[in-house]
Amino acid sequence: MAKIIVVTSGKGGVGKTTSSAALGTALALKGHKTVIIDFDVGLRNLDLIMGCERRVVYDLINVIHGEANIAQTLIKDKRVDNLYILPASQTRDKDALTKEGVETVLNELAKTFDFILCDSPAGIERGALLAMYFADEAIVVTNPEVSSVRDSDRILGVLASKTKRAEEGKEPVKEYLLLTRYSPERVEKGEMLSVDDVQEILSIPLLGIIPESKSVLKASNSGVPVSLDKESDAGQAYLDAVDRFLGEAKPHRFMTVEKRGLLQKLFGKRRAV
Repeated sequence: MAKIIVVTSGKGGVGKTTSSAALGTALALKGHKTVIIDFDVGLRNLDLIMGCERRVVYDLINVIHGEANIAQTLIKDKRVDNLYILPASQTRDKDALTKEGVETVLNELAKTFDFILCDSPAGIERGALLAMYFADEAIVVTNPEVSSVRDSDRILGVLASKTKRAEEGKEPVKEYLLLTRYSPERVEKGEMLSVDDVQEILSIPLLGIIPESKSVLKASNSGVPVSLDKESDAGQAYLDAVDRFLGEAKPHRFMTVEKRGLLQKLFGKRRAV
């Protein structure tokens, strides 16, 4: 049976779509048939980050309104087997999304996919609420800063009260924390919250810590999910997060400042000169 996962955040610009792309790709790399749905109607970006923007013909709204079927609309990734994208509309309004339409799309996808990732818009507007409504599990993407964490706390309240599971009195949506753009050096300087600070406020299980990395921006600009860059810290961190999501015990990395040995310090000084 397909598992519906919403990737959400209270604040915009925290790396949510980048995370959706990276996590979906990592799940597919593990052999799970995965589809990522862009719910950000009017401001779609998932197709850019996945490098398939020129292949978009139909979109989620076309499917909901019966103007195209799912087979016509799904875009198969050319690099990773088992990975598909369902893009958002760039020209329609969020009001074009309906609860009944979204449910029909999800039920159809559930027949053939193992994981359905819903890439939610930030905040609690219509698109975000519908992306969350049918979720079985939620990955809450947060930066280690006060405003981002506070907004994420608000999202946890929505997940607890305004989802189908909440309305029907079923087991709650299972929540995970994904901490992005984390810099141990800046934590030591008091410029951002620590992992412990964020966990103390949100009190949900930590799925992964994604380090602040230029490789994320480089991957996004080139249309390649960063989890395909297995040499980068960020790519490794997303792969670790998916391993944990699938039940594997993995220690968290990238939490502390890397200690430099004597040779590194010497050569570092020479390069600086």
